[in-house]
Amino acid sequence: MINELDRIALTKALPEHGLEPGDVGTVVLVQKGGEGFTLEFMTLGGETLAVATVRSECVRRVKSREITHVSEVA
Repeated sequence: MINELDRIALTKALPEHGLEPGDVGTVVLVQKGGEGFTLEFMTLGGETLAVATVRSECVRRVKSREITHVSEVA
């Protein structure tokens, strides 16, 4: 189960926000029934890049034995 404030990884690209599969965000709102989530994506410096609402199949929980990959945004 994914809850508010959980870290997630995208499983599908969100080109309208410049986000790719594997990008990590934070759940800010769980939609009714857990069918979707409102997510915030931030830079490591704390700047919000995007807030997006996606369906549940577009995200997965971040696993404790994973590392974050860094990419620069335009």
